[in-house]
Amino acid sequence: MKRLVGLGLLLAGVLYPFAVYYGLDHFAPWQFALLLGALWLARALSTPQRPGGAWLALAALGFCALLALSGSAQLLRWYPVLVNALLLGLFGASLRHGMPLVERIARLREPDLPPEAVAYTRRVTAVWCLFFLANGLVAASLTLWAPLAWWTLYNGLIAYLAMGLLFAGEWLVRQRVRGRS
Repeated sequence: MKRLVGLGLLLAGVLYPFAVYYGLDHFAPWQFALLLGALWLARALSTPQRPGGAWLALAALGFCALLALSGSAQLLRWYPVLVNALLLGLFGASLRHGMPLVERIARLREPDLPPEAVAYTRRVTAVWCLFFLANGLVAASLTLWAPLAWWTLYNGLIAYLAMGLLFAGEWLVRQRVRGRS
């Protein structure tokens, strides 16, 4: 069930800009809110032990409630900004408290990380924070000042390409760093 809910949220996130672009003529904002809210509630109930999971879900559910109550089509465009802000908060909080998020992920494969790898994962977590900050600012700018088509193109394609480039670039750097050790 957890994987199905996670896949649903992933697909909703990826397809969301296109659903907004093509669906605004056919669906009310409260219907978007209902679908998103159901997915976030299912995630919260199926994976309560995840770090930061409760406040992520509460923030997303709060957004969905606001969207449903306001009925604002313009508010639909703020969801990518919210997601970036939540991810920035999650990654940033992990830098200040406890183990950085990228280190937690790395330790799933390699529980005994050397000190250099721990320092590296901290830097990568900080890079992801910068990415989410920049991506969120671009998404907010497009929400405020760009036509819906530009917003859709950026949030539905360009942002994911940028994320993929960051993943690939980090992987290449990691291989190089590992090769030196």
